[in-house]
Amino acid sequence: MPRKSTAAALLLTAVVAASPAVVVAEKADLVRVRKLDAKLYLLKEGKPFAEFPVVFGAQPKGHKQQEGDERTPEGRYVLDYKKADSAFFKAIHISYPNAQDMARAKDQGVNPGGAIMIHGQRNRLGWLSPLAQLVNWTNGCIALSNTDMQAVWEAVDAGTPIEIEP
Repeated sequence: MPRKSTAAALLLTAVVAASPAVVVAEKADLVRVRKLDAKLYLLKEGKPFAEFPVVFGAQPKGHKQQEGDERTPEGRYVLDYKKADSAFFKAIHISYPNAQDMARAKDQGVNPGGAIMIHGQRNRLGWLSPLAQLVNWTNGCIALSNTDMQAVWEAVDAGTPIEIEP
């Protein structure tokens, strides 16, 4: 085998080995996100069975206050529906804003925002995931690599609660 072919085969093997498919066989009854750790955990009966690195909005510290603040909400919400035809590789909607968020925003005279999701990479840009997952780049959503998003998608049903911690 010529040297170029051997080098190409070794490179391809290394790339495939560095990008393993994540398989999660269980269904989560709770999703927990720890912003400080930049991790999303899938739990069943109080015990984590999978964890994934995540990124947030460009201003990750603190609870979302209003539309456009690039913060990710904190608190207990529900993953109320799944969206396969998103502008990103799959998306699961978070039920933000809740009644408390809306009341606070009304008191402050601001729009609380919405459309907060857990999602993969922007469509057609999944190949950038190794770089995109190094920085907080969303508008307040929780982003994963496409491989990790597929695993979360399969493990989470609509109606699953989510706790987002500082």
